[in-house]
Amino acid sequence: MSVTPKTMPAVGYLKSLPIDDDESLLDLELPVPQPGPHDLLVQVEAIAVNPVDYKVRQGNDPGGEPKVLGWDAAGTVVAVGDRVELFEVGDEVYYAGAIDRPGTNSRFHTVDERIVGRKPRTLSFAEAAALPLTSLTAWEGLFDRLGLRQSPEQTGTLLVTAAAGGVGAMVAQLARALTGLTVIGTASRPETVEFARRMGVTHVVDHHHPLPAQVTEVAPGGVDHIFGTAGTDRNLAAYAEILKPFGGLLAIDDFGAVEIGLLKSKSISFHWEFMFTHSLYRTPDRAAQHRTLGEIARLVDAGSLRTTATRDLGTVNAAHLREAHRILESGAAIGKVTLTGF
Repeated sequence: MSVTPKTMPAVGYLKSLPIDDDESLLDLELPVPQPGPHDLLVQVEAIAVNPVDYKVRQGNDPGGEPKVLGWDAAGTVVAVGDRVELFEVGDEVYYAGAIDRPGTNSRFHTVDERIVGRKPRTLSFAEAAALPLTSLTAWEGLFDRLGLRQSPEQTGTLLVTAAAGGVGAMVAQLARALTGLTVIGTASRPETVEFARRMGVTHVVDHHHPLPAQVTEVAPGGVDHIFGTAGTDRNLAAYAEILKPFGGLLAIDDFGAVEIGLLKSKSISFHWEFMFTHSLYRTPDRAAQHRTLGEIARLVDAGSLRTTATRDLGTVNAAHLREAHRILESGAAIGKVTLTGF
């Protein structure tokens, strides 16, 4: 039986710096964390990078204290807290973590079992690490916030922006697998158009050109729902025009004040989705994320969903993570960027 070491390699930062600065992310040696009562101690085998990683790095200066980023992870349970009920040592797991706890860019990581799922059996660790944050965001946005039914009788039209991105690709896949919705996705390059179609998008429109005319061409009566992953503030007037009366608009991106009154005449509902709300506020139903990740794994293993991992940059170290952040900050990423091993 292997013994967990006292220290571990990790990647973090001491000061918010541009990603081209060699000190924007650093290789560190940190103490191995101890699991709390409901925690798993996971030996991390692979991670994925999300926009939240660089947004936290840019906007949260740790003042010289090491801060470890990273949320998506897949690995093996090596120890459990004394109140853990759902997992055992040796289980292979995947999860998106909690934004108010240290991140997954470390060899070992502690996470509340209630937001963890068993890794899909048919995927590698890297393929699995690409899924948790985006699949939870997509699932909660579609079925919890917008209130859509998981049924082929759930028909209508859904517009998802940035359909070749991590979240957009999972929205398209879940809508295709679990509903009867027709999915319109936005994409602008040949490679992103092709990827979006593989993920389940039926019609593609270009988000670099005005949306109403393009959407009306494929959905003359307008759309029933919009899943906004980017540019919600810039596109709000277009969304108000595109949506049918009593439609629903959901946003996951970050922006300030918008003219929400544009939605009133059609009685359009507006929803926020933030996957970390459950863990951040310790909501009583946070084990719903454990169940959702279990269902995602079941759908993957059944062949109904696929990983969105498209590029693995190698081992988890500062140089490779800086490259991952550069890719995401460029806005040109397709699917998910992963890193494997230490």
